[in-house]
Amino acid sequence: MSNASSDGDRDGPRIRVGETDWPVRLVSHARARRYRLVFDGVRGELRLTLPCRASAARALAWAGEQQLWIARQVGQAAGPVCVGPGVTLPLFGIPRRIDWSPTAPRALCLDGEALRVGGPAETVGRRIERWLKAEALALMERESRAIAAAAGLRVGRVGVGDPRSRWGSCTAGGDLRYSWRLVMVPDHVRRATVAHEVAHLRHMDHGPAFHALVAQLHDGDVAAARDWLRREGRGLHRYRFGEAVRI
Repeated sequence: MSNASSDGDRDGPRIRVGETDWPVRLVSHARARRYRLVFDGVRGELRLTLPCRASAARALAWAGEQQLWIARQVGQAAGPVCVGPGVTLPLFGIPRRIDWSPTAPRALCLDGEALRVGGPAETVGRRIERWLKAEALALMERESRAIAAAAGLRVGRVGVGDPRSRWGSCTAGGDLRYSWRLVMVPDHVRRATVAHEVAHLRHMDHGPAFHALVAQLHDGDVAAARDWLRREGRGLHRYRFGEAVRI
């Protein structure tokens, strides 16, 4: 018997695993040839990819039969981290503990392996997020322009956002945009991503000339940086900053 339900409730389809109902996000993909089920621990949902003309009901029935696999994935997934006093999060690839004191200055201060901050405890997460975004923008704009100048390339505007599907992008007009969460990764990983986007200023494809230029622009092992993002990058989205934390 299938444990999938698509009875049209407002929350959409769900799959029951043990005592828990997990929401399912259906994704139709033109290149898909078979069903593909992924557990997204960050969003707390199952993502079911199916061919465009496939039956959603049949796909859900198939997914509902994957009980052991789902249970194993759910058990292995790390849950979200609500950022606030006492929590540890990575910055430049190094774990930093949020050291909050009600008598400390409101402005954040990076002190070794600690992020020291005062002010209201319930707004620490949001203030850290704003600080991280500002640090990421300043750092990656500086690195983008320096790397581009060394290669005789011109950068337009540089911005940051919080996409889930990519770490950076380059427009035909020379504007670069990065995930602000790159400020959390090791320096060599961030610089490799910057080199990747800067190389797109000359080559908008991913051909051999493009990869040769990335290797020329980056001062480290490009493959190692790419592997790090594939292995660890998804986990950076576990950190949530908007929820209030009270002491």
